[in-house]
Amino acid sequence: MQILDGQLVSKATKEELKLKVAQLVSEGKKIPHLAAVLVGSNGASETYVGAKVKACEEIGFKSTLIRMEEETSENKLLAVINDLNLDPDIDGILVQLPLPKHISDEKVINTILPAKDVDGFHPANVGKMVQGLDTFIPATPYGIMLMLEHYKIETKGKHAVVIGRSNIVGRPMSILLSQSGPYGNCTVTITHSHTPNLAEICRSADIIVAALGIPEFVKADMVKEGAIIIDVGITRVADASKKSGFALKGDVDFKAVSPKCSFITPVPGGVGPMTIAALMKNTFKACSYKH
Repeated sequence: MQILDGQLVSKATKEELKLKVAQLVSEGKKIPHLAAVLVGSNGASETYVGAKVKACEEIGFKSTLIRMEEETSENKLLAVINDLNLDPDIDGILVQLPLPKHISDEKVINTILPAKDVDGFHPANVGKMVQGLDTFIPATPYGIMLMLEHYKIETKGKHAVVIGRSNIVGRPMSILLSQSGPYGNCTVTITHSHTPNLAEICRSADIIVAALGIPEFVKADMVKEGAIIIDVGITRVADASKKSGFALKGDVDFKAVSPKCSFITPVPGGVGPMTIAALMKNTFKACSYKH
């Protein structure tokens, strides 16, 4: 069993981008600039946005963090996004999800210019991804593909089971794994809460991507020997033995499943860091497109 170390791959990706930024600086060219918008004070969102801003600093990108109150109206948020759309110095825009219930995710995503949509959620970018065209790929699936590439994991002809059908992870992941390419060419089964015989389907999988948000859902008896396990989930679970009072759990029962795997991502330290690395690559690409 080999651990797929997201921290290690993320660090290598950021170092590569850091060198590219240094080259831009030496040539007097435009430095990538990411704008992040955070509405409210959700603890997990604060952590994620903080990590993204820190990654920008490490690489040498410019970053702008815009904080807005929980009660911010939808129209006010859309106005801020439009201002960022018009700002020639801003290359990438991300609005941290989830948003308060009174604000439509769909409206917000559709308002961001496709050329600045470094999260890869705009329908124009999703359509390009489906067609296999060059575009911004949603950061978590993109990060997973970068990890498969780094570890040179053979995917051709394998049966991949994706658990979860969200637009953020499950659906794009199924598309990327099935596409023609070095780390695609899988036969993909996408499963969800209404899938009968889910455990049986998982047992036939060479690759399992677990992205459903239920801690330790994937058990050892759902996994065949030698399978590749990508655990996208991360949930805070109460744990009195921890100083923080909680532990972070993935969607896979790591302790029970890992002995059966050929490769597995840990939680934390697996997919999470790769999501941020992929976002940084998208931001660099957004700047390169314009300049």
